[in-house]
Amino acid sequence: MTNKPMRLFLGGLVHETSSFSPLPTSVQSFREGVLIHRGDRDALQKIVTQPNLTGVIAAAARQGDTLLPGLYAEAQPSGPLSRADYERLRDELLADLRATLSLGAVDAVLLVLHGAMLAEGYHDCEGDLLVRVRELIGPKTPLGALLDLHCNLSPAMLSCGAALIACKEYPHIDYAARGEELHAMLGAMARGELAIRAHWRRVPLLGIFCTTVAPMSDFVKRLKDCEATLPGILSVSVLHGFPWADTPHTCAAVLVLAEDSPAAAGVAADLLEELAEAFYGMRETASARRLPLKDAMDLAEAEIRVGRPGPVVLADTADNAGGGAAGDSTFVLRELLDRGLRDVALGMIWDPQAVAIAMSAGVGARLPLRIGGKVGPMSGDPVDLDVEVLACREDARQRSLTPGGTDPLGAAVAVRSRGIDIVLNSIRQQVFSAECFTQLAINPAAKRLVVVKSTQHFRSGFDAMASAVVCADSPGSLQANIGDLPFKHLPRPVWPVDQVAN
Repeated sequence: MTNKPMRLFLGGLVHETSSFSPLPTSVQSFREGVLIHRGDRDALQKIVTQPNLTGVIAAAARQGDTLLPGLYAEAQPSGPLSRADYERLRDELLADLRATLSLGAVDAVLLVLHGAMLAEGYHDCEGDLLVRVRELIGPKTPLGALLDLHCNLSPAMLSCGAALIACKEYPHIDYAARGEELHAMLGAMARGELAIRAHWRRVPLLGIFCTTVAPMSDFVKRLKDCEATLPGILSVSVLHGFPWADTPHTCAAVLVLAEDSPAAAGVAADLLEELAEAFYGMRETASARRLPLKDAMDLAEAEIRVGRPGPVVLADTADNAGGGAAGDSTFVLRELLDRGLRDVALGMIWDPQAVAIAMSAGVGARLPLRIGGKVGPMSGDPVDLDVEVLACREDARQRSLTPGGTDPLGAAVAVRSRGIDIVLNSIRQQVFSAECFTQLAINPAAKRLVVVKSTQHFRSGFDAMASAVVCADSPGSLQANIGDLPFKHLPRPVWPVDQVAN
């Protein structure tokens, strides 16, 4: 059957919220990230370039869809929004949808969300938004959302009958594929060819689970095989949960979208049990190995001495801006200096003030510079160094996880001190790829040691060059021992905070 073009409403409200982040979130945070209003003259042109929508836009173009833009807002992970700012953004998106509906039929609504967005008085922003969207569009219009796999799934998110599909990979390199799937599903629903039912099960665990290596890489393959071979199964998403969001819904989960039939429901029920048991059974072996900072540095030095080609890559996992940390901690930098390590590249320390001072001095300048340690206790103390300015850029960017996409780093500089090349940037961002170094004339592949402030996403850009990868559980907002965090709402029991019986 020839696919019929759709009138497709597109919008987004994307934020991964850490209850323990030292940084507040406001509408200004979205202005500094992505904030596209329906009334902007080039709103649609901006929305179609968003990396998370690559697959959706490609599928819509092939089908000849009419794209109807609404608010698209995305901010770097940080603390909860105020009630007023969340409601302002939510209500603008709802008003955009209402105005679009008043101009003619909408065949489907597709939103980009995260799944772990919090605001004052709202433990479940996505559930709140999706329920309100359903109220506007009625029971029959297909509604779908793309989610991050670090979603904390809630009953409200599913109560509205939305087709929810999360990326399967961590690093999140598969948003394009998941977008294609969601678009196809919404199209079939809009043509009356498909009715879906969601089935889900909570899995009492939280953690960081890398899908680039076994056993998680095998588990992801299993999910795809289930989609391809089991009758009536349309989509399988395994949500890892976001451990640093303190909510009654914070937890891992398995979500299966199936055809709305008794036979498919039976298959889905069996599949949920199998996958939930398998995921929980991998909790120890699939968790990322993160060593205390001194132990991680000892291992990195040992790996350097082995002398294999390529740099040793050390991840400063707890200061990952992509999870809500400030990105300006100095614990690793100070350890490098104390050990006298040289031929090192470190990136990126978020320090707009130091960037401005170094840029004013210019390339080749030598000056004293106070680096990092500005936001709070989890940033450590500032480090005072005599530095040489190696490079300056007003508009530095790095390759994003989505092929062809880039992310802004803002004004950025590279400085050198005591054998360490340090990238300082002014738009808070974690390290995805080598471009955050190469754009500032640093070749990370030629270094003995490369330090990246990232938990897992760096692997898509650095695994190929690394002789070894070491993950440090340095002090910071994203510490690995989540049992030490001051949770108030976390559902119990949940591993690793509690020992949960199989």
